[in-house]
Amino acid sequence: MCGIIGVVGGDRALATILEGLARLEYRGYDSAGVALQSGNELWSARAADGTRSVEALVERCTNAPANMTVGIGHTRWATHGNPTEVNAHPHLDCGNRIGLIHNGIIENHSELREHLQSLGHGFRSATDTEVMVHLMEEELKIDGDLVQATRRMLPQLRGAFAVAIISADHPNQVVAARRVSPLIVGSRDDVSFLGSDIPALMGHVDEVYAIEEDHVVDLRPGTISVTDLEGNTVHVEPVTITWDIEVAEKGGFKDFMTKEIHEQPEAIAATLADRTRDGFVALDELDLDEEDLRTIDKVVIIGCGSSYHAGLVGKFAIEAWGKLPTEVDIASEFRYRDAIFDASTLVVGVSQSGETIDTLEAIKKAKKSGSKVIAVSNIVGASMTREADGTIYTRAGLEVSVASTKTVLAQVVALELLALRLAELRGTRSAEEIAEAMADLQALPAALTQLVDASEGPEAIADAVGDAQDFFFLGRHLGFPVALEGALKLKEISYLRAEGYPAGELKHGPIALIEPGVVVVAIVLSGPMAEKMYSNIAEVKARGATVICVAEDSDHIVDSLADYVLRIPDVAELVAPVLAMVPLQQLAYAIAQAKGFDVDRPRNLAKTVTVE
Repeated sequence: MCGIIGVVGGDRALATILEGLARLEYRGYDSAGVALQSGNELWSARAADGTRSVEALVERCTNAPANMTVGIGHTRWATHGNPTEVNAHPHLDCGNRIGLIHNGIIENHSELREHLQSLGHGFRSATDTEVMVHLMEEELKIDGDLVQATRRMLPQLRGAFAVAIISADHPNQVVAARRVSPLIVGSRDDVSFLGSDIPALMGHVDEVYAIEEDHVVDLRPGTISVTDLEGNTVHVEPVTITWDIEVAEKGGFKDFMTKEIHEQPEAIAATLADRTRDGFVALDELDLDEEDLRTIDKVVIIGCGSSYHAGLVGKFAIEAWGKLPTEVDIASEFRYRDAIFDASTLVVGVSQSGETIDTLEAIKKAKKSGSKVIAVSNIVGASMTREADGTIYTRAGLEVSVASTKTVLAQVVALELLALRLAELRGTRSAEEIAEAMADLQALPAALTQLVDASEGPEAIADAVGDAQDFFFLGRHLGFPVALEGALKLKEISYLRAEGYPAGELKHGPIALIEPGVVVVAIVLSGPMAEKMYSNIAEVKARGATVICVAEDSDHIVDSLADYVLRIPDVAELVAPVLAMVPLQQLAYAIAQAKGFDVDRPRNLAKTVTVE
């Protein structure tokens, strides 16, 4: 997830871009850059200073040409290529005549890069984005028309993008287009603007136009023209800006947690993007020898909090698909026990930030013992990714709210991609079975879209049970990690006593605490464990508990057993936990809201835990 902005017209392009980038830092802050059209040349500057990248960029722009009228700017959330200055946007073509910025992922960048290199193009970065500026260079050779060249480029791309382009040979013009990733434009007087989000344009325009997929925008001073790929003019309706800056940064949502819950379909789609190639699972950042992966005889997954719960789901997938014995350890415990692992053990460290101190130290310990180490992280270039032999990036975009939502779902998907890759290399699943499993994963974004818009059910249940003080979350098999995650969310943001248990352990102690006033949340997923969960529900109901069930749409048995039911779409068994976590996020959120708590900044917690 990156932020983009473009300006054409007036004489304050640079100031407007830098101001907009500062407002877009919530979309990513690995690096930042700007390109301006100066006479018949391009002037550009970039900075990769982490959280102060925009500030550093401002310093580097002190010698920029004055009174510039055309420019584009970018703040990066790295996906392909480390967060370095050479990988920062804008990217330039071979002759430094074209500048381009991009938000999204180009899935077929590898094959495009190979083709362009065969034509003599030299690449400076490790990004997927750079292929586009070289494609534009090729297309402009045909007729020199920036808009037509963009139209010809778009069908060659697979993936998600919002892209903006300037050229030294096309004064007073910015061309932009989108597919999947958002793009808005607007104009006032003799200036036109584009951006990935409303905050970039606030204070400059009172209304914006949202661009549809595969439409091309030609921005000139004070005028905007939108056409489709065939060149037909497209009518767009204006949207009046009624938000203030804080609301705008949250995408119009009340808080970041709600925004991030709604971003989950996009986060999963991005995590899955370009992860297959020629029928095989493609994990380009893994950077481990295939033979090393084939000879692994055990997997150990380590993490803390939600990352630990994601690891528990990953264990089921690796054992089911890869047929490898898999352990899951809490990182703070793993560090201090005499764990048995060696060069044939694959250790997988899972951390949203890639900086979690216990997980970081645990993978260092594993490396010293000769194990191969993989990091699953949302942050390119984080400490864990530098320590590990290979990385799987989750590409969920910046997560601001302390309680993890979109990143834990992306972690589950990343671990399941690893499981499929191991199955592929070890021959434990056929090509047809792996393709079917990938199709199940690819179906998740659409199913998640249904879920994130369904808030009324959780809100109504929260009203009914919000005064309860004791919650038990029960699940079996794949439902158990979901139960743990649901309990954690409720504890984190609602400050209620909530415990997650394997439902089979109910009679080994916890049932002594079940009485009227206690709420039991039962996760009932399809499969052989469903009937056993029905029995557990009956046991707690008989003792006076209020029961909330998370169940799939086709399960009608729970209707007669539970007091309340939260539904998820029917999906394949191993991917169901990704969906089942969502209504529990929403339930915890609704209860916290009813109590008036700050869901983004729960007490005593931090987003990145860098102390023991």
